[in-house]
Amino acid sequence: MVRITYSPIEELVVHEAVEVPKDDLMRERITPSGNMPLYWCNGILFSFSSIPMTEEIVRDYLRGKVHWLEIHFTKEPKYTPILTLSDEEYKTTMSIRVIDTSKSNLHMELTKWLKTKMTIK
Repeated sequence: MVRITYSPIEELVVHEAVEVPKDDLMRERITPSGNMPLYWCNGILFSFSSIPMTEEIVRDYLRGKVHWLEIHFTKEPKYTPILTLSDEEYKTTMSIRVIDTSKSNLHMELTKWLKTKMTIK
């Protein structure tokens, strides 16, 4: 019989949190090889960058401590599965997928914390 152990994240270390306009947040997810999704939880639209997995970061991770290098976020009251961005420079409309992570305890706690940092009301 296989033993299954649940070990949730105990700490998220955010090294940088930057509130950005929605269009900028969408634009940063567009890459030459395809569009990366955004995340939505608790009225906040966001993206994050992880830190490369060095030995020290892996040790922290195994102890329940996760590091995110940077979070970009903006207020987005309503969840929408696909957002569109009309870009004048490229003369096209691009679609960005949005993942609803509102069932994630980590993302729920993160968005509560981000709301205390918001300057755009």
